[in-house]
Amino acid sequence: MIRVGIIGAAGYTAGELIRLLINHPQVQIAFAQSSSNAGNPVWAVHSGLYGETDLHFCEEGDLSAVDVVFLCSGHGKSSAFWAEHPRPAGLKVIDLAQDFRDQSQGYVYGLPEWQRSRIAGADLIANPGCFATAIQLALLPLAAAGKLNGEISVTAVTGSTGAGVKPGATTHFSWRTDNLSVYKAFEHQHLLEINRNLKALQPSYAETIDFVPVRGDFSRGILATVHLDCDLTQEEAVELYQDYYKDAAFTFVYPGAIDLKQVVNTNKCLLSLEKHGGRLLVCSVIDNLLKGASGQAVQNMNLLFGLPEKTGLQLKASAF
Repeated sequence: MIRVGIIGAAGYTAGELIRLLINHPQVQIAFAQSSSNAGNPVWAVHSGLYGETDLHFCEEGDLSAVDVVFLCSGHGKSSAFWAEHPRPAGLKVIDLAQDFRDQSQGYVYGLPEWQRSRIAGADLIANPGCFATAIQLALLPLAAAGKLNGEISVTAVTGSTGAGVKPGATTHFSWRTDNLSVYKAFEHQHLLEINRNLKALQPSYAETIDFVPVRGDFSRGILATVHLDCDLTQEEAVELYQDYYKDAAFTFVYPGAIDLKQVVNTNKCLLSLEKHGGRLLVCSVIDNLLKGASGQAVQNMNLLFGLPEKTGLQLKASAF
């Protein structure tokens, strides 16, 4: 059994992570750390887990007692955590914050569709951002083929859980329901990792991505529309994408229009492709809490420990 520890276990991503791991056939959760909830049962925060686990939050987790630790605290807190806690020899780390997504300090960027073999041989994984996952999966095949060209335009709508568990002026229910709004246009933090990784795949691409994020009036999921100039025909583009993702465990080219309900509550990404004149439109849908966060983290854990990628992640979509 893989012994797991979770730091910052009270948030949305941690709640999804616990839900996945208590049903994973090769995992035992050793501790779920939360300073603000220490001593309380996990279900007192993640009420959907009532009756499924007797786990309690702890103040401090024993890193020497686990094989892998997931860091689920906010951005910037992972660096602070390691400044205060030495990492035991052999301990594997999967960080769900953005602190090490530049692959510094020995971390490997944990997008399996791009770096599966590197992930499998690593000890330290920087889990990608949710927008970054949806957008990169829409563009990886083109970048790998040297086909990124000119301006790339992206609009992506995300569910409210992407903003975290603490309510704010633009996240609480009465403001967000029946409402849409643009935020961080052209400046979203996930652009850093997206541009860096695509240029690593296609160094000749010198443009930046024009990205407009939109707050949606639903709880979970991301729908991203990506379009750019492309000299491939529709058939050639589909063949390129199908070939690139032929060995992918969770990413598929769908033969038609796609929608969020096909992927919510799963670790899947579905892509659809349409050619309109000289422009290629790629639509990408994921669950922001699963493929965009905790599900991908478990997928990375499976790779780290030599398990099939789908272990513990064969989930049914909320299709109706």
